[in-house]
Amino acid sequence: MVWFKRVKPSIRTTDKLDMPEGLWWKCEDCGAMIHKKQLEDHVYTCSECGYHFRISPYRYFSILFDNENYQEFGDSLRSADPLGFADTKKYTDRVHDIIEKTGKTEACRNAWGDSGGKPLVVSAMDFGFIGGSMGSVVGEKIARAVDRAIELQAPLLVISQSGGARMMEGAFSLMQMAKTAARLTLLGEKKLPYISLMTDPTMGGITASFAMLGDINLSEPKALIGFAGPRVIRDTIKRDLPEGFQRAEFLLEHGFIDAIVHRKELKNHIVRLSGMLSG
Repeated sequence: MVWFKRVKPSIRTTDKLDMPEGLWWKCEDCGAMIHKKQLEDHVYTCSECGYHFRISPYRYFSILFDNENYQEFGDSLRSADPLGFADTKKYTDRVHDIIEKTGKTEACRNAWGDSGGKPLVVSAMDFGFIGGSMGSVVGEKIARAVDRAIELQAPLLVISQSGGARMMEGAFSLMQMAKTAARLTLLGEKKLPYISLMTDPTMGGITASFAMLGDINLSEPKALIGFAGPRVIRDTIKRDLPEGFQRAEFLLEHGFIDAIVHRKELKNHIVRLSGMLSG
């Protein structure tokens, strides 16, 4: 039994702009005004403070793949509604409305191509689709990314950007944690590298499963990474939390991640790590 459905891809499978329109954008961290061209030149990071704007899978693909040349796969999968879920609106209506409004079709996209002249498989999550939450389709796409990496004998990079499991799918969503973790063991058996990149935010069941299982665990600067949010933890333990708690820099200092990588250096870093781990 599966909890997703296949549809024929259409022109709506191409995301609409994931960044604000206009020539000047305001940094959400330091407040600096940044011209659109300057932001593009700095791969959607603030030249003043280094703040990393959230970007879509397509922008990551353009950064990582040689000549922005890549091939998507698994883009015909769509969320089903195994629970007949409804809150303020039906789950099926919510998904339909998001697709109509944004052009995004799910919270994860898969692609493969050459990076640094060698094949690379990338599975990138998208916070712009129901908070990047992981339902059955996301779990299936990551599983298929593992299969494609094995087929191509290529490294796998997973870029996490998520609030956690998708509540509208209940236990079916939580099952994806076990599914993805189990599938990733196949890469280890084949001695193929798995690199995890955590971006802002990487929370909940994503952190508790595939995001922290990389041979190398990377993060973008200042990314929020954890399971429960800081406020929930503080209210539970009745203590003030350390400064910067659950930010990438705190996690690096305490050994939870291996490195923090600026987006401008991402491709070179991935190419270098892939070569080292494949050797």
